[in-house]
Amino acid sequence: MFYFVVIVLGILVLWLISTYNFFVTSATRVGAAIQEIGNQLKRQADLIPNLEASVKGYLKHEKGIFDELASVRKSVTEAAKSGDLKRMADAGKKLSEVLPKIQVVVESNPEIKGAEVVTNLMDELRDTSDKVMYARRLLIDLTADYNVKRVTFPSSLVAGVFKFKALKGLETEEEGDAFKVSSEEMKTPKVNL
Repeated sequence: MFYFVVIVLGILVLWLISTYNFFVTSATRVGAAIQEIGNQLKRQADLIPNLEASVKGYLKHEKGIFDELASVRKSVTEAAKSGDLKRMADAGKKLSEVLPKIQVVVESNPEIKGAEVVTNLMDELRDTSDKVMYARRLLIDLTADYNVKRVTFPSSLVAGVFKFKALKGLETEEEGDAFKVSSEEMKTPKVNL
């Protein structure tokens, strides 16, 4: 009987240590995911001046798009330096709103479409945008795993004893257009090559 009690206590201690380590590790990984979002936004901010310089020669008549692009680049850089997740998310959203405008200008001008430097930079910028989305997705998943484990039994007992708080994760609008998908947005995009 004594050995049985020792074995059960040993298993309980191992489970307690394992659960505690999950919370600590998950919180650290969430912090790293936030840093990765900042890292990818910084990469975007570094690419935008190159995109501007390369495309300006082709698009002298499209000055407005460059003013907007410069403004977005500044907000992305400031958000990345601040480390504030909400500012980083807002800056990334602004950048993703500018990309389609640039794409329309490039697609409407056959001379620009054929310019290899423009195509390469657009591909690189798009790739970086995808990496930001992946980093955000990772942050959302890590935060969800942590928060679910924090409130489910029996791991909630460990979370309560060691006072693990809920993690915010990525903040989004709670009302408005963020929760609506228009019929236009549901259509399959058409690509003309």
